[in-house]
Amino acid sequence: MTWSGHWHGFGPWTGTRTAYGQEGARRPGQLTHDEQTRTFLAGTLPPMQVGHWLMRRDQAAAHRTWTDLGDAMDWLRKTYEASPPFERVDGGRAYIDLDVKSTYAADALGRGVDAVWVHYAKTTNLVSFSVVCCPHRFLRELPCPLPPLSTDDRHG
Repeated sequence: MTWSGHWHGFGPWTGTRTAYGQEGARRPGQLTHDEQTRTFLAGTLPPMQVGHWLMRRDQAAAHRTWTDLGDAMDWLRKTYEASPPFERVDGGRAYIDLDVKSTYAADALGRGVDAVWVHYAKTTNLVSFSVVCCPHRFLRELPCPLPPLSTDDRHG
């Protein structure tokens, strides 16, 4: 499977599982300007369908738009390390190792598959952050929220 594009990072979102469970707020409506879509666009809850992050143009940031996979992976790892998952009191593993997650994400992102990392933090809140492929493989009609800067734009 081949894919060509860039990546956007969204999040991290931190909140309760009750808030995360509000699926209605995590979905856009059927029309571009209906009330449900306006509420979705103004919200910060992670969308149910990952590609819908691309609709939230105001949450895209130049420093979280990458053309280099290594830069996207660095952001994923740093975001994870800033809010690591809780550790079980019995010493057992609650989540897979960061290196395993990173290896899988790098492979997936390179093929145009989004990476979504969600876990319970030590505070018992959920933490969710995503790297979304752009153009999106399944939502091709969604425009890019923030095209990457060219090398000249970054240094000129």
